[in-house]
Amino acid sequence: MSRIEHDLLGEREVPDDVYWGIHTLRAVENFPITGTPISTYPELLTALARVKQAAARANLSLGLLDRTRAEAIFAAGEEIAGGALAGQFVVDVIQGGAGTSTNMNANEVIANRALELLGHHRGDYQFLHPNEHVNLSQSTNDVYPTAIKLALHVLIDRLVGAMAELRGAFEAKAKSFAHVLKMGRTQLQDAVPMTLGQEFSTYAVMLGEDEQRLRESSSLICEINLGATAIGTGINAHPDYAAAVCAQLAALTGIPLVTAGNLVEATQDCGAFVQLSGVLKRVAVKLSKTCNDLRLLSSGPRAGLNEINLPPRQAGSSIMPGKVNPVIPEVVNQVAFEVIGNDATIAFAAEAGQLQLNAFEPIIALSLFRSLTHLRTACLTLKERCIEGITANADRLRQMVENSIGLVTALNPIIGYTQATALAGEALKSGRSVYDLVQEKGLLTREQLEVILHPDNLTAPNRALLGTHPGT
Repeated sequence: MSRIEHDLLGEREVPDDVYWGIHTLRAVENFPITGTPISTYPELLTALARVKQAAARANLSLGLLDRTRAEAIFAAGEEIAGGALAGQFVVDVIQGGAGTSTNMNANEVIANRALELLGHHRGDYQFLHPNEHVNLSQSTNDVYPTAIKLALHVLIDRLVGAMAELRGAFEAKAKSFAHVLKMGRTQLQDAVPMTLGQEFSTYAVMLGEDEQRLRESSSLICEINLGATAIGTGINAHPDYAAAVCAQLAALTGIPLVTAGNLVEATQDCGAFVQLSGVLKRVAVKLSKTCNDLRLLSSGPRAGLNEINLPPRQAGSSIMPGKVNPVIPEVVNQVAFEVIGNDATIAFAAEAGQLQLNAFEPIIALSLFRSLTHLRTACLTLKERCIEGITANADRLRQMVENSIGLVTALNPIIGYTQATALAGEALKSGRSVYDLVQEKGLLTREQLEVILHPDNLTAPNRALLGTHPGT
């Protein structure tokens, strides 16, 4: 069974059992790009429904839409916001037309469901029309970016929550490793002693900083251009519509939305998306650096650093028995690479906009959605499948401190720079440890070394040790 629908290009048969119409049909035919429909992102469907609900109420309040149609549109939108009819949102996430296909998919599904609620058949648009009623006072050019921003708010909140969980896992490890002494390294060379707790605390601090940067980016996308219609002049909209629809949408979503001061500028500018993407790239870069460290610190077990143990998650080779790979940090690295690539895509798409509209917001939206969702799952996976199960090889870490040439830096305030330099040279030449040479030469006793090597004295500024310098 099918029904006949009409558009600018003519008429087409549309399956009678679907809620979408001729505009969606043409979009499905035109854009078989990714095979990923917009329903993949339910946050976007909810956002589109909320925009249509807010518009219906604003139009009702301004006397532009009758109560019967407004209530039917609102009811259909409420069903969609609750997860119903998701399978009817079938257009591809990447599409030409600056999001028109997405907007029309929403208009048609809401219109046909509203018609059913009013007791009419799907396609009986003389009673309630996708463009004339569902899309009243709107344009794709203000609906689509507004819906994207609403969806982004939800996804940012979820990512921040996942980052907070991961930060908590690092903080817990930092506390448990607080007195595990190890060698710090700069440029992969021995530097000075530190604790493993200090090392892990840095990962927690980096995450906390980026949580704040994400919250700042979220505040930037509270500004919307709903009411701008085609290019920002508000053509075909009531003078009071922009303020009314913004208030309705803020009430529906709980987001402190504001109407842009200049709707022409807001309709063409993608700066907020670029800013958010830049922060996501920052998160990805630092998360990837952290995973690089975890892979390096756990390298071995016999021929690497072997300072920490990552929880084994799967056999690491089809040919090498007993091999276990750092698969969780590796997958997080790959997510980071994707996010960095997405940022480049967003930059190109934002730059390519021309005059009063950017036609490339679909790829911007998809790139942001992927970055946010993949980073969130990466953070949770890293926390649950890796960080919580990390253990320290404390004896090996202590041994490396005692054998490291870098130990002379810690002894420098006590035995002096000249003596420390001589010790370093002898240790390098002989292959013996600084720890043993200091005792052999009678420069310090074992008991004195133990005091110096205590984490509380060795890994923070210490006035008492400085007071023993031979020059004082």
